[in-house]
Order: sequence, then C-alpha cells, then structure tokens
Amino acid sequence: MNQTTSIPFNRRKTLWVAGALALAGAFAAGAQSAQTGSKPAVDVKRDSQPVNRGPLETGSFSAVVKQVAPSVVKITTSTKAKRVAGNPNQFPGLDNPAFRQFFGGRVPEIQMPPQSGLGSGVILSTDGYIATNNHVIQGADEVIVALDDGRELKAKVVGRDPQTDIAVIKVNARDLPAITFADSTHIEVGDRVLAIGNPFGIGETVTTGIVSAKGRRPGLGLDYEDFIQTDAAINPGNSGGALVDVQGRLVGINTAILSRSGGFQGVGLAVPANLVSQVVDGLVKHGKVVRGYLGVGAQDLTPMLAETLGLEARRGAVVADVQPNSPAAKAGLKNGDVITAVNGQPIEDANRLTFSIGAIAPGTKFDLEVVRDGKTDTLSVTASERPSSNVARGRDGRGNRHTEPGDLAQNDEGVLNGVSVDDLSPQVRSQLNLPARLKGAVITNVEADSAAAKAGLRAGDVILEINRQPVTSAQDAVDLSLKAESKKTLLRVFSRGGTNFVVVDETETEKPAGQ
Repeated sequence: MNQTTSIPFNRRKTLWVAGALALAGAFAAGAQSAQTGSKPAVDVKRDSQPVNRGPLETGSFSAVVKQVAPSVVKITTSTKAKRVAGNPNQFPGLDNPAFRQFFGGRVPEIQMPPQSGLGSGVILSTDGYIATNNHVIQGADEVIVALDDGRELKAKVVGRDPQTDIAVIKVNARDLPAITFADSTHIEVGDRVLAIGNPFGIGETVTTGIVSAKGRRPGLGLDYEDFIQTDAAINPGNSGGALVDVQGRLVGINTAILSRSGGFQGVGLAVPANLVSQVVDGLVKHGKVVRGYLGVGAQDLTPMLAETLGLEARRGAVVADVQPNSPAAKAGLKNGDVITAVNGQPIEDANRLTFSIGAIAPGTKFDLEVVRDGKTDTLSVTASERPSSNVARGRDGRGNRHTEPGDLAQNDEGVLNGVSVDDLSPQVRSQLNLPARLKGAVITNVEADSAAAKAGLRAGDVILEINRQPVTSAQDAVDLSLKAESKKTLLRVFSRGGTNFVVVDETETEKPAGQ
C-alpha cells in the first residue's frame, strides 16, 4: 500500500445480526410468561402432542377443513383520504424552488385517495381476539372482520409488532370458534399441512402441501425471522391466515411468499405458532412485545472465522460489537468473544442468540457461556428492555462516495491489496451517517477482482480493526496491512449500520515460487 491520503486495501463482507438481540423462536409457546410467572394474556387452546405420523392416507381433508374453517376470518381494511406533505423523492418537481414559491417556500401537500385492503386472520379466543399480519392492518382507519357465519364486525387494533409482522385485533363477540395451537417445535420437514385464507378476496380457500423447511431467514427486513416454509399455495389475501396440520391445529400464520412473478411459485412462509403465541401475549398485556436486550452485534461463527480466531468450536455467535453502557458491556463481554450457550441452552448461530435473549424478561439475570482466547467462561448478565429498533435499523450508510482509484497500490507486499482507504473526516461521517463514536478508516474503493471484494468489502465500509489491532486512521490501516504475517487477514468492519468480523483470504492470489 502506498501512503497517500487515500490508501489501498482488501476486504470481505459479512452479515450484521441485530445489535439489540431479541425474541425466542427456540422456546415453546408461553416461554415468556413462564419466565415472568404470569398468566398468559390470551388463554388459547393448546395441544402439544406431535402430529400423528402414521401411514399416508388417501382420504379427504374435509373433516379437518370443517373443524378449522370457522376459526379463519376475512379481514377488510380501509384508509380515509388524507392530505400529506409531498415526498420529493417520489415527485422530484416538488422540491424545485421555482415551484415551491407558490406554496410559501414549503413542499406542497398532496391529496392521497382512500385505499382498501384484504387479508385473513385467525380467531385466538372465544371472546374475540384475532391474530393477523401487521402488514394487513398497518395504517388502516377501519378494520372489518367477516366471520364464517356471515357476520361482519368492526375490529379494534390491540397491538402491532412490525419486527415479526404479527398483529392482534379484537371484535366484540362471544363464543367464537377459537383455533387450537400445536407446539410448532414438534413439526418436521415432510409433515402435511393445509393453508386456509382469503386469496384475492374471492372467499375462504384451502390449499394443501407439506412443510418444506424450518428456520428460514429469507431477509424480508424483519428483525425476527424464523419461518416455516411450505409448498401449500399462498397468494395475496392469504396473509394472516392459518397454516394447520392434518389434525386441524395451528402451526403457523401465513405471512409471505418468495416469488419472481408476484404470484405463488411454491415457496410460502409462515410465522411459527409458538412465536405467534409469545407475540400475542405481549401485545395483549402491554400493547407491545417487551423483549430482552443484551446490546451486542453478533454474527455466525463460520469455519474460516473460527480458524482465524484460533477457535476449535465451529458453532456459536461471534460478538462483533458491544454497545456502550449495555448489559453486555456491564457484564464484561468483549469484541471477539464467542457466545456458545444462554442459560445452558446451546447457541448455534447469531439468529438463535437473537431469539434466546429476546425471550428473557427485562430485569432477569441469566448466564452466558463465552469462549475467549480459547478458554470457556461463564458471565452473569442482567437483561434490560430492548430499545426501539428504529434507531439503528434500515441504515445502509451509503451516500456520495469519495473514491480515488489512482491511489490503489500495485504489487503491494502487505495484505488487503486492491483496497483504498481514507480518514474519517466530518464530511465523510455526515455523508455516510456514521455514529460519532466510530473510529477507523473508511474504504473508498475496492478492486472488483480482489480478495477483499470476494470477501464482501465495499466502498463506504469502515475498518475498525486489523488482526485485532485498532485502526484510528488511514495511516494505521496501511501500517497494519504491511506488518501482517499471514495472508488471511481478520478485519472488524462497520458496514450497513452494523459491525462484523470479516476474513480476507489472499492465499489463493499468491503466485507460486519462481513465477
């Protein structure tokens, strides 16, 4: 690397797992209530026995449908016409000073027409609690529930949880046909399931298939993704409907499809029943889901990361960032620690850590099993309440980028070849929306064919550490890259609003001796 103002480098991108860790898909229904010793807010019917996995039957599912269909409702939403401030991103002309002078220099308001929507819901209790998807009722001024017996009732919104896309509404009625919950931890890939809902608003429809996979995390933008995948047909309007087993018990709430056409293509996703139960309990009791908070950014322990960190373990969650004054910081967690268990329960990856911590009630003490420098230790932590996820979510931090490709090093004897870096100036911090506490060197360019690019590094990422040594400037980054003794470089990087460890492997780019 040369030592000009903007200096060269290599990097690999890794995924960021939410810094505020959360709700538990691994725990059985009612885990949150069990830990607080309180009675569930909605006393739903439960049947925790595994589904009958006897010989395949060739008969009809009509008996199951007759049992379950009355528990699934049609939801119609409407939104009144509103006047809202115009969005210059959608209507660029609104930001033109020549146009805005006619509105006192302000962005003019736009009349939004009334809107309507359709979805499905599942009756949870005889006294009118109904579960659906958050995206079905979000922003609605009126929610109408159509029951199987023909009645149409106005519903009120009890609570919404955008982080799992689950919402609870309530109608004023009694003796409703509530569904029975299965223990969704008992389902297996290959189990037959039925999806019941209101696709395209044509009326209640039943489709059938199998459980295609469990624990899916497709990256839909939710904080907590632990979906059941099914090939039972799910289409627009099915959202919020029931996914049931062949005994008519709820195993999930149909939520989304993965599709390139906009229609069903064989991949439907449902929120597991146990997770639905936990969210419902929090929404009914508090109007929100109260989740435990640890205050770390974590990522999966990959084989290459384990090798670079000198670890024998191949499972766990690597701590990439510890938030100041968080429960993690107070307990003594450090960057590079690997969390392998929470209260004795194994942690296989960062996602499981997220769910496990979230299931712990704020104020509760719990134990973390941590591997640090090859030694295993147990830390006692007291969970706090998770702050709003809107503070750090959805921030990619990509503004105008300062790149100087002419400053890329050629034939560099160090590591991280093909990367250019620069100091974190106030202007760069503002452009990339970087936290004030962040210290490091910002990447300004990454050569497309470099090992760094293959590792996922990109312009706008900030290098915080190189081989566990802190980086406070571009010069630090250059010096550490030249001192590196191995062609496998461990970076700690701030990227896409979160902190991750990345391994850049340049061993494959080395030329054989004599060439």
